[in-house]
Amino acid sequence: MVSNTTRSLPFKPLYYSPLTQSIVPRSLGYSQECLGLHYGNRHYADLGDGDGQKIELILARQHYFPVWGTCWESLAGGHHFRAWRQNGTEANSGAWFIGASKELDSRNHHTIVPNGYNLGRDWFVDNAIAGTRHKNRWWKAEVEWRTDLLEEGSDGINHGIAQDGRVAVLTVRRL
Repeated sequence: MVSNTTRSLPFKPLYYSPLTQSIVPRSLGYSQECLGLHYGNRHYADLGDGDGQKIELILARQHYFPVWGTCWESLAGGHHFRAWRQNGTEANSGAWFIGASKELDSRNHHTIVPNGYNLGRDWFVDNAIAGTRHKNRWWKAEVEWRTDLLEEGSDGINHGIAQDGRVAVLTVRRL
C-alpha cells in the first residue's frame, strides 16, 4: 500500500494517466506490457471505500532491460503489479493499493508461483526503499510493516495462494 501521506509522487493523479503508467512503474523496475498488449483479464478489488469492486488502474510488468524488457518477462516470467486507488465516497484516503506478485512465463499463463505474493511484495518494497529514479526524478520510500490488516493464509486470496499476512505501508518522498 502506498500511503496517502506520500507527497510529490507521480501516483498523485486521481485516475489512470500516461504519467502513472510510465514514471512510477519505470522507477521501480517495471513498465507497461510487451508492445502495450494485454491478453489477460483486468482485475477488480473492493477497497472498502464505498465503490465496491473497481477495476485496476495500473498494470505493469518487470522491465528486465531497455528494449523489449517486458517482452522478456512474458517469455521468462518475473514480477508484476496491479494498482487501485482508494477514493470512494466512504473512504477517500487517496492511498494506492498494490497487488504485486512473481509469476511464471506466458507458456504457463503467467500463473503466480508458490509464495508469489510474498515474493512480489518484497521485490516491490525492496526497490522502493532502496531509492528509485526515472527521467531525473528521484524517490525513496519508508516502510511500515503491518500484521493487523490481512490475515495470513489463502482465504479470500486470488488463486488460493497463501500469503504471510504482512502488509507493507509505504510512504514515498521525492528527493
